Amino acid sequence: MALTESLLIGPDRRGRTICLVDGLVSDAVPESAMRLVCENGEIAPGAVCAHTHLYSGLVRHGMPAAAPAPQNFLQILERVWWRLDRALDAESLKAAAEDYVAQALLAGTTTLVDHHESPAFIEGSLGILAEVCQRLGMRALLCYGASERNFGREEARRGLNECRRLPASDLIRPLIGLHASFTLSDDSIRAAGALARELGTVLHGHVAEDIADVEDARARGYEGPLERLAALDALVPGSILAHGVHLDETEVRLASAHGCWLVHNPRSNEGNRVGYAKTLSAGDRIALGTDGWNADMGEEQAALDRLARQNGDSGIGGRLAAGHTLVAERFGANRNVLAPGSVGDLVVRDGRKVRHVVVGGRLVVADGALTNGAVEAIAETAQQQAKRLWERMAAL
Repeated sequence: MALTESLLIGPDRRGRTICLVDGLVSDAVPESAMRLVCENGEIAPGAVCAHTHLYSGLVRHGMPAAAPAPQNFLQILERVWWRLDRALDAESLKAAAEDYVAQALLAGTTTLVDHHESPAFIEGSLGILAEVCQRLGMRALLCYGASERNFGREEARRGLNECRRLPASDLIRPLIGLHASFTLSDDSIRAAGALARELGTVLHGHVAEDIADVEDARARGYEGPLERLAALDALVPGSILAHGVHLDETEVRLASAHGCWLVHNPRSNEGNRVGYAKTLSAGDRIALGTDGWNADMGEEQAALDRLARQNGDSGIGGRLAAGHTLVAERFGANRNVLAPGSVGDLVVRDGRKVRHVVVGGRLVVADGALTNGAVEAIAETAQQQAKRLWERMAAL
């Protein structure tokens, strides 16, 4: 379905009908509108994953365990994720993105806020991600996470330039990416903030995921990584800061005061043993992400509910829904979900089963199947590329 066509969805079993025109919800129904019948289903907004890593898409295809087993967060980075991203090439990245996006759409997720890194394949990497998302029909905010951890300032410069090169489209918005500040110099952080302002976009990076990030900032003379970003003029309003596990309540409120988003990633935080981000409840711009875990946001919400109970956190309401406001800001759309002028990203469910998915007014999942690709073929390619990726990781 072309973007310029109109689509009338419903009525669903509750009597709700939604019309989409030019990719947005509309209160007018053109006579030429195509009809998507869903009398036994229920129309709902698609889910937003506010922080993830598409490059991790091959992990579900049997990534070998690190040896020796990591004992702390920095060792997890060094022995797992930083080895994986250094081993990525164009073919493996494309396969990872296709598999991740396909699974996300089938789970009812309609927007991914991605943070990418592939130090041996920087130039052109975001183009691959954008092409996959556009072709399969996923709305996405994309960036390259600039870092100096492999090749110094030049590596960060190339990462920022890759963000600069990415054009916006109907489904894609470019962001400026930063890895955790402990892998960056002050000059690179300043440059990222300046570039975001020049391009009229925002930053997307990791902040205080582990105590090591806090200790590094203090060793550099700052109170913490958030204060470091602020001092270097890199807390651009609207920026997306992932994790915040080791921020205190004052720092969380500081991020909100700057108009920044903090993104809670409960499954990843638990898996990496970095702690539970209880202080995020002090903020009013908190969204939900997966940090590279699968983008089934129902699973992430269930993990958040469980961990919140365990940690006595009663302030977690609305984090999944907040993602819609984050997306509306970046696409200049109505923040009121399903109101006229909001993005046309909808899911039709039969009970808990995803039946149809519409992104930007286009039907991208119909009767539980992708309309722009074959999930079995995508998974088969992913499995083949995964074997190659594991071999390259082992050789590093």
